[in-house]
Amino acid sequence: MAKERIHPSWTVPGGVNAPLEGAVRDRLLAELPNAKAIARRTLDFFKGVLDGFAEEIAHFGNWPTMYAGLVDSQGGMQIYDGRLRFLDAQGSKAADQVEPARYQDYIGEASLSNSYLKAPYYKPIGYPEGIYRVGPLARLNVADHLGTPDADKEFAEFRQRCGQPAQSSFHYHYARLIEIVWALEKIGMLLENPAILDPFVRAHAGVNAPEGIGVAEAPRGILIHHYKVDEKGALLWVNLIIATGHNNLAINRSIEQVSKRFVDGNKLQEGMLNRVSAVVRAYDPCLSCSTHVAGQAALRIQLLAPDGTVLDELRQ
Repeated sequence: MAKERIHPSWTVPGGVNAPLEGAVRDRLLAELPNAKAIARRTLDFFKGVLDGFAEEIAHFGNWPTMYAGLVDSQGGMQIYDGRLRFLDAQGSKAADQVEPARYQDYIGEASLSNSYLKAPYYKPIGYPEGIYRVGPLARLNVADHLGTPDADKEFAEFRQRCGQPAQSSFHYHYARLIEIVWALEKIGMLLENPAILDPFVRAHAGVNAPEGIGVAEAPRGILIHHYKVDEKGALLWVNLIIATGHNNLAINRSIEQVSKRFVDGNKLQEGMLNRVSAVVRAYDPCLSCSTHVAGQAALRIQLLAPDGTVLDELRQ
């Protein structure tokens, strides 16, 4: 078992590096009630203050887009073994039960002149109209149900409060809290299953195919890995589409919407800087971790006149 609390080394190619011990399973089960109580208090608090952020809800990436996520054959939220579902901006299914190996039939990647990060889009509509979002908000928008009692109860309330589909990126946090409730319920189900202590936890294999495609739901959204190898297993070609990439167009447009709402005149206010940072974290709360930023992430915003003159600048 890995001893690290963040990015544990327990997961290895083919499975995990050691079986789960009974004592560890029992300790995790004993800690679950407290974890569920913390999640419940946090979610109840968030719902209690939600109506106090009407302005942010209205302007934090709030406009119609498509959504993408993994679902099972019954439309339930899936993390590892699902197929792709694309929802249009009105909440109807644009494509459903798409095999992950066919992702290139539905997802295109545009190159941007001002970024090393590509901009994925829904290929049948084209770029840039085919903008879509992934992550907790998208997973709740595309799913018909979550599959655990408390989470499904919260899911129904979420739909009632936020609509279908919920369009404001401010609601990423609401969706994220519901997913925590779901995850804790699923952890309990898995730990109660005797098979969790099975000692056979890793498969070993050589090269059995020259190409492989895997699609899973990471915390921030859909993660696509596509590899081609030679006969010895050496990589020949790789394509990765991470969640931040899927959300690239949406993040940029959300920053634009926040800026238009909260920039007034020729002076930048601290609240505007905070809101730009907050709308990015709605999509990507672990961006500083994933980019290995030590300490406080640098943020610089410039206010430019039509002729390009710098009118004001704020740094964080």
